[in-house]
Amino acid sequence: MYRRLAVVFIFLFSVTFSFAQKGWEVGGWLGTSLYYGDLNNKVNINSPGLAGGVLGKWNFNSRVALRGSLNFGHISANDADSDNNFNRNRNLSFSSNIYDLTAGFEFNFLEHIRGSKFETYSPFVFVGLSAFKYNPTAELNGQKYALQKLGTEGQDISQEYFLFSGGITLGAGFKYDISEDLTFAAEFTTRRLFTDYIDDVSTTYPDFARLQAVRGPEAVALSNRALVDGIGVPGRQRGNSSDNDRYTFLSLSITKYFGRLECPKISKI
Repeated sequence: MYRRLAVVFIFLFSVTFSFAQKGWEVGGWLGTSLYYGDLNNKVNINSPGLAGGVLGKWNFNSRVALRGSLNFGHISANDADSDNNFNRNRNLSFSSNIYDLTAGFEFNFLEHIRGSKFETYSPFVFVGLSAFKYNPTAELNGQKYALQKLGTEGQDISQEYFLFSGGITLGAGFKYDISEDLTFAAEFTTRRLFTDYIDDVSTTYPDFARLQAVRGPEAVALSNRALVDGIGVPGRQRGNSSDNDRYTFLSLSITKYFGRLECPKISKI
């Protein structure tokens, strides 16, 4: 996978075009955020969250742009919404705000030339890297708890998972010029993360006696919320650590172009 990404980056830099259209593009987007992981392993769209952000681009030409964005999204999931018996009886849930910084390269499949009567739209793809902050929480008896601090899978104090992580971002969309300097785009971006803990679920149930002694009864209650006996057993699978979590943004954006058109050179012949 990483080799393919390297090939994409090399290709983007190697492409040259006669209609160079350099310049900045700045705007914002609104949409929804979706989560995929241990509490939603069949990509059920049960709990879409509000999402939005700001973005900026430097257009190298009519096809390639370097892009950065600062994004926010809310994600959540509940085992009660699952169609899997084990998940429903496991009975875990979480929610988290996501603060995301993403940068990478955008490539237009068609030439996108502002001011043109014809090259006013294009499908595009995006490849980049993301860094983000998260903090999974859950409610118990009407009170919200930050789960990372409770070590719900038996993590020792000071050995909890980090609340900052990153991921590889892939996206695709379609853009259309509203005017010479305004562009509308619809886009899908997904992040393949370097962590499996944005939902606080990854490995096995801990030793509950030790967890209570170190973290307290709330940690035990939030670690094991099983509805039937035999699920919340120390050492039994609580999550799937072999497949990291993901989150996705579906967005509608408007950007304003601040560059200028560079006309092709006129032949002297």
